[in-house]
Amino acid sequence: MRCLVIEDDISTSRYICNGLNEAGYNAVSCHDGFGGLQLATSEQWDIVILDRLLPGQIDGLSIVRKLREQGKNTPVLILSALSSIDERVRGLRSGGDDYLSKPFAFPELLARVEVLLRRVAPGSEATQLQVADLVLDMRAMRVMRNARVIALQPREFRLLEYLMRHEGQVVTRAMLLEAVWDYHFDPQTNVIDVQISRLRNKVDKDFTPMLIHTLRGVGYTLSAEEQPAHV
Repeated sequence: MRCLVIEDDISTSRYICNGLNEAGYNAVSCHDGFGGLQLATSEQWDIVILDRLLPGQIDGLSIVRKLREQGKNTPVLILSALSSIDERVRGLRSGGDDYLSKPFAFPELLARVEVLLRRVAPGSEATQLQVADLVLDMRAMRVMRNARVIALQPREFRLLEYLMRHEGQVVTRAMLLEAVWDYHFDPQTNVIDVQISRLRNKVDKDFTPMLIHTLRGVGYTLSAEEQPAHV
């Protein structure tokens, strides 16, 4: 697995690359925006780990935008000391697949890399997400389960995509508000519960196993495995 690490801080870059190489990946580093852009767009990578702030006129968000403009769906993990909700939202809306705030522990970074890589077969573009018999086709904007088409509203589609991209992980209401909604709702609002209920009614009703689970007091998870405390 080829990993491109674009990070201007030499010690941080070395820390990431050494850890990835020890974990069996082939990590290549770059320390500026211009060089990072050239490498990211001219070669084939399994994942790009990208610092949000880079020296010069080309920052991390410019690089991920250019990747998406070129139709490249390479998973991008954004790293940044800018940890506010607004900055995380900007990173995800620019085309990032995940956003990790600095400082971070390498085991968490590695876990996020593994999750992102599980979504994409080596050398292919992520045009579909699949969990059990549930398939989400991003090009066709279509969802099917057990070969049956499931009609979803745009917000439901985005919600399901987010859950599938975080398969097996617990996602909180705050995470969903940031990624799927307009980010100005009170986290205590029941808008998420209502949408999850509607989505579950479409995705899980009349199918087995149940995929969308609610974890009391924590959040939600999408998994084919049975979960405790499902409501």
